[in-house]
Amino acid sequence: MFRNVAELVELAESQNIKISEVMIRQEMKVRGQTREQVISAMDQNLTVMEEAIEKGLKGVHSLSGLTGGDAVLMQEYIKKGKFLSGQTVLDAVSKAVATNEVNAAMGTICATPTAGSAGVVPGTLFAVKEKLDPTRDEMIEFLFTAGAFGFVVANNASISGAAGGCQAEVGSASGMAAGAIVEMAGGTPSQSAEAMAITLKNMLGLVCDPVAGLVEVPCVKRNAMGAANAMVAADMALAGITSRIPCDEVIDAMFKIGQSMPSALRETAQGGLAATPTGRELEAKIFGVSLGKSEE
Repeated sequence: MFRNVAELVELAESQNIKISEVMIRQEMKVRGQTREQVISAMDQNLTVMEEAIEKGLKGVHSLSGLTGGDAVLMQEYIKKGKFLSGQTVLDAVSKAVATNEVNAAMGTICATPTAGSAGVVPGTLFAVKEKLDPTRDEMIEFLFTAGAFGFVVANNASISGAAGGCQAEVGSASGMAAGAIVEMAGGTPSQSAEAMAITLKNMLGLVCDPVAGLVEVPCVKRNAMGAANAMVAADMALAGITSRIPCDEVIDAMFKIGQSMPSALRETAQGGLAATPTGRELEAKIFGVSLGKSEE
């Protein structure tokens, strides 16, 4: 039904429906399922996300010892009331971290669009839930909207860190979340596309450099920043701010940037933070041997 963001927005606007509805109809067609079946499957994804956040906010730690407990620290910080950023943004950060800490601790998460970037969409969703008080159906629609933007990226660029760097993972997740936030807040399909473009532009070139090859450092905190980025971009779009570069061109630029990235910066743990002295020390501590060389 749609191949790019321009076509997605055109379908929504010409039929006077939400982006989420466009995606629901496409899923029904592609899967050969009823509306009830498609929505039920997404409802299950929502439940997995909710349970992951709840588990993460209770405090979890990975087997490697690299990550864990930061979501709890952020919630405790929020409760003190002395934070500098907005409460909704920090709540999104905490819940994004919670989800990815559960992933690092070998818990169950919903890849959105990947396991390494699984915190951004649920983190922002359950943060704006506290402010917008959506129904369960509206929360499910949020996920379909995010999925629509993710569908475009997956088919026109990449959602793989190994193929395109972390811009393709956390960057894509952030754009997906921003577009969905805008729709839930009452924005137009065009504004959702602007939010996606603004978000993704600010994550272009983000490398994938997991320390010790594990999806923990810096992955968990990148989800935190991705969630914050999505929240701010959504507010910008809702304020009427637009991207001078169309969303589809931003996605194409991300693809080309990913193609030009050296392999050392695409999930191989051979460069970036993974190759720092501390990164190599952590790798040796976990595995008993460092597999690479420190960058001087």
